[in-house]
Amino acid sequence: MIESFRSIFKIPELRKRITFTILILIVYRIGGHIPTPGIDSQALASAMSNLQNTLFGLYDMFAGGAFAKATIFALGIMPYISAAIIIQLLGAVFPYFQRLQKEGEEGQKKITQLTRYGTVGISLLQAYGVSIFLQNMTAGTGGVSQSVVINPGIGFQLLTVITLVSGTIFVMWLGEQISERGIGNGISLIITIGILVRLPNVIISEARLIQDGVRGIFTEAVLITLMVVVVAALVMLTQGTRKLPVQYAKRVVGRKVYGGQSTHIPLRINTAGVMPIIFAQAIMFVPQTIATFFGGNTVMQGVLRYFDIQHPVYWIVFGTMIVFFTYFYTAIAFNPVEVADNMKRHGGFIPGIRPGKRTAEFIDRILTRITLPGSIFLAVVAVMPYLIMNVFNVDYSLASFFGGTSLLIIVGVSLDTLQQVESHLIMRHYDGFMRGGRIRGRRRM
Repeated sequence: MIESFRSIFKIPELRKRITFTILILIVYRIGGHIPTPGIDSQALASAMSNLQNTLFGLYDMFAGGAFAKATIFALGIMPYISAAIIIQLLGAVFPYFQRLQKEGEEGQKKITQLTRYGTVGISLLQAYGVSIFLQNMTAGTGGVSQSVVINPGIGFQLLTVITLVSGTIFVMWLGEQISERGIGNGISLIITIGILVRLPNVIISEARLIQDGVRGIFTEAVLITLMVVVVAALVMLTQGTRKLPVQYAKRVVGRKVYGGQSTHIPLRINTAGVMPIIFAQAIMFVPQTIATFFGGNTVMQGVLRYFDIQHPVYWIVFGTMIVFFTYFYTAIAFNPVEVADNMKRHGGFIPGIRPGKRTAEFIDRILTRITLPGSIFLAVVAVMPYLIMNVFNVDYSLASFFGGTSLLIIVGVSLDTLQQVESHLIMRHYDGFMRGGRIRGRRRM
């Protein structure tokens, strides 16, 4: 492992890419501390402390804490992700987007362009909503209500919209620069860094608890061991695939013979990735978010008790919704009919299965079966923070790193980045990070 890290810096191109990626991420973190003009930072911090378990808290996690501080990167990269998801969903409904998805590189360029336009449109709407939200926000200290915005009005709204939209476009550009000139997926790395910035504070807090005698060394050892086990299980979930054998018939074109080889279709156990948890968590936070606007309503407060992050009903409904959204997003992301048609067009078939409709039905049946354990395991991982909080009596800031959205994103992005680094090493005849120069689940060519 140490030798592999040394090899990274022996390759000039890889060294430049990693250095460039680190510098871009530093720029992103600096921008996450530059406040939006016209905000009282102390009043904002006091007002935002009550919104951590709402939809705003989820948004703030993806923005790396920039939303709670109302910085120029307050919207983060979420408008871009929302636009990309919307266009992907439109591809399952409208033929125009379906054609773009099938047109290869040119179609991908057009989709990227539409995603950028969608990002600007979503940013404009969200930035205007944030400006109104900040103007209406007050912080009470000593019985006195203090406005978060120093000089409210149309001028503040216009300045906030321009600032936040420009910040989102700049963050999107930073992510694209990492993908093009750095290492790894830029958008994913920006989200991951936003999540990891909370880790040092969690570690310092745990160290203080041990020093004060509140938490014992044995408990911390158990927590660390449990975290290693959960991460290993997530790696297996992320890398796990079911390989369907595919045989291509021989074709003679002129004097050349095509086909005749055997290959396979890798069906991922977790095709949907982290999207089911994001969808479910966003919906589960809606009641808390609505309740913030109806503070004196007894009915809303009664409903809110069941959707509190400490209530078991919250986590039961949360896990059920994750299973549902896993099937929903898998059906959108993977089309068995399209795969079967492409195989038939190129003379491929699954041994023992008739090409065409029967092949599509067979792939769909296998995908449905392997998605069930994957979705259940994903739900268990998402509920893990609740179990950690109740068994070990820790707060959510620490428990969130034992499962849920945070850990799944970190593991998935780390594996993807590691695979890209390993590809550069193997391409230049260096050993990779794993035994034999390959990551588990990847076959040597």
